[in-house]
Amino acid sequence: MLFLLMLAMPLRAQISGYIIDEETGDSIPYASVIYKGHNVAVASNINGRYTIARHEGRALTFSAVGYVPKTVTIGANTKNTLDIRLKQDNRRLKEVTVKTKRRKYSRKNNPAVELMKKVIERKKKTDLSNRDYYQYNNYQKITLAFNDITKERLESPTFKKKTWLKDQVELCRYNNKMILPISVDETVTQKIYRKHPHSEKSIVKGQNSTGINDLFQTGDILTTTLKDVFTDVNIYDDQVRLLQYPFTSPIGKGAISFYRYYIEDTVYVDRDKCIHLHFLPNNQQDFGFRGDIYIMDDSSYQVKRCELTIPKRSDVNFVENLKVEQEFTMLPDSTWVLTVDDMIAELKVANFLQKAIVIRTTRLSDYAFDDLPKQLFKGKAREVKEADAMMRDDSFWDKYRQVHLTKSESKMDAFVHNLEQIKGFKYIIFGAKAFIENFVETGNPSKVDIGPINTMLTSNFVDGFRTRITAQTTAKLHKQLFLSGYYAHGWGSHKNYYKGEFVYSFNKKEYLPREFPKRTLTLMSTYDVCSPSDKFMHTDKDNVFTSFKWAKVDKMMFYNRQQVTFEREEDWGFKTTVGLKTEENVPCGELYFRPLSTLENTKIRTTELRAELRFAPGETFINTKQRRLKINLDAPVFTVSHTLGLKDVLGGDYRYNYTEASIYKRFWMNSWGKIDCYVRGGIQWDKVPFPLLCMPETNLSYIIQDFTFQLVNNMEFLNDRFVSADIGWDFNGKLFNRIPLIKKLKWREYIGVKCLWGSLSDKNNPYLPQNAGDATLMEFPGGAYIMNSKTPYVEMAFGIHNIFKIIHVEYARRLNYLDLPTATKHGVRFMFRMTF
Repeated sequence: MLFLLMLAMPLRAQISGYIIDEETGDSIPYASVIYKGHNVAVASNINGRYTIARHEGRALTFSAVGYVPKTVTIGANTKNTLDIRLKQDNRRLKEVTVKTKRRKYSRKNNPAVELMKKVIERKKKTDLSNRDYYQYNNYQKITLAFNDITKERLESPTFKKKTWLKDQVELCRYNNKMILPISVDETVTQKIYRKHPHSEKSIVKGQNSTGINDLFQTGDILTTTLKDVFTDVNIYDDQVRLLQYPFTSPIGKGAISFYRYYIEDTVYVDRDKCIHLHFLPNNQQDFGFRGDIYIMDDSSYQVKRCELTIPKRSDVNFVENLKVEQEFTMLPDSTWVLTVDDMIAELKVANFLQKAIVIRTTRLSDYAFDDLPKQLFKGKAREVKEADAMMRDDSFWDKYRQVHLTKSESKMDAFVHNLEQIKGFKYIIFGAKAFIENFVETGNPSKVDIGPINTMLTSNFVDGFRTRITAQTTAKLHKQLFLSGYYAHGWGSHKNYYKGEFVYSFNKKEYLPREFPKRTLTLMSTYDVCSPSDKFMHTDKDNVFTSFKWAKVDKMMFYNRQQVTFEREEDWGFKTTVGLKTEENVPCGELYFRPLSTLENTKIRTTELRAELRFAPGETFINTKQRRLKINLDAPVFTVSHTLGLKDVLGGDYRYNYTEASIYKRFWMNSWGKIDCYVRGGIQWDKVPFPLLCMPETNLSYIIQDFTFQLVNNMEFLNDRFVSADIGWDFNGKLFNRIPLIKKLKWREYIGVKCLWGSLSDKNNPYLPQNAGDATLMEFPGGAYIMNSKTPYVEMAFGIHNIFKIIHVEYARRLNYLDLPTATKHGVRFMFRMTF
């Protein structure tokens, strides 16, 4: 009876349709649709679709920021499906630009600013961390695709001949462009929180990755990097980390001074009356958002929906367009929570390369605030992966997958298989792997890799022309046992060199033993040649690019080293290293070891036991075939170590104690960029020959290396106690953006200062009369000096980076100790660095 009654009730007619950009054909999300004067309004959704009640005889106005409004009078002949095309308001935008220059934006008595102040004040009340417990499930899908596949491209012979490739192309609902998905990664994570004692964990319940990353042994680099660059966005944080930069949140602590706010209209969003605000940065070249926020028109001042974009004039590299779309939902207990967090980023690296798009789809569900068992919080690791997370079946994904895979995403395995069948494709992949990974694989899967390629051909003062061949086994041969090593030959010295390394990992690895967390026992034996400053290089000393030096490096030594090392990393960022090393050094080139007792050239042999503790909470890595790289440099790093020299143990000639500590921290200065600080200090407690004294971390190549002195020569200052500081401020274009013409280049400025305070105690000073004839001390080599303990060494660097988006150039200037014969007053250094 109720059903029949409902059928008999008259239904109010509605008008619906899409609001579209007349020029591009793209949908216009969150446009306003309003019966002016009647307090009836709605906003289009993220796809530009709207639905509003039909009121004949009234005028319906469609408007959006940057478009000419359009008004339609609803009459008897007006269809219920009404698509509207809006023209871009170029004239209006120009007027706004001129107006902002002539009329200063005022925050005083500005209703938009007063409204945002109330939103910011009340955001603490909606913070879930106020709860004793909470949990929810997070489903996330990240798709990487070629973007903007044109009709001409689809008609090309490549697509016509390969129907499977053409079938992979689909329409992207976020930008209404044709895309070709090439990889997709899905993750289901349970987020849990406890207030007392405080603990937060992410339990990865399921993970599935398919696509071109399957073609590379280190394909997880792609997934890890995408997740770090296009991370989750929480606008309730003061700073939103995105593209590896902090962006000021539009409702963050410093938002009022960073952004300009404008009230656009009052609209209904999912039947909730909301105030529509538009905002943009004061300087649109700063790293900030532009977008729209829909705030509940009640005393809660809750954000109902928001859309964030990056201003077109922003200095962000490689990103043509970026959108973050979020929706908040009220739970039955009146708690507001984030339920939708979507992001698209349209990327363009260079004009001659295909554009790309990253689509991150995130759904948050199953919120609960009940007490959680203590065992769930066991351990200090912030992220825990369930043992079978990578092996979930279809039933699991049917349960947790909040957004269905598209047709192309669901057949990614077939797409990759078809790629592998292309004639000559294996040679293309072979070359790509060699270029990207710097190694050559010997099989599929590769059990032994040959490389690094850039160390095969180099030169130095002693060897002249030098060749080297290196190989390493992978987890495809054994999950816990790894072998690596190289053979090198100096064609000028006629010397043969080698290195052999055996690594046993106590936890199984996917590909290489350095994967986090590292829990390894390493045995190593090496015979080679180096300069004393080579130990400070962050890359291989045989790297062909670092073999070009700004100073003559003629003081070198042959070293014969045997070492055993145990390393253990904890999931929460703590690392313990214990090692025993015995080493014999024989001087060569222009280096001499001359004890004061004989003044005859000799060799030295040391045996030492070393222990190091390192704490870096929040540090994350990617693993390449050559080394492990940090991708999250925001984590502070604390290190302390002690080295004990053992005399008469395995031939050791000296007893000594050396202690060192260091701290690294990055400070983000909001729109003023970032400051990196690195402080390091050490003490050699005993009487030792000069090779065991404290040497400055110097870089003698033209390639910039972080936290090394650019203008200090090899062993120029010898101390037995020192403190060094390296402070660099990357302004991120803050100053250049305000200079006419220069700002169009999108260069970014950098300034740095490096200082070294050091002293040499009397017991280690070979020039003092009381040390004449000492059997332990050695004559200092040419070019080595004693610092004035009251006068620190200082050098400064002035840099410009983001030149052609990849080049970083620095001018380094030495400020003191200029009277030394070997002093180099200034120099130019460079490096290749791609950043957003």
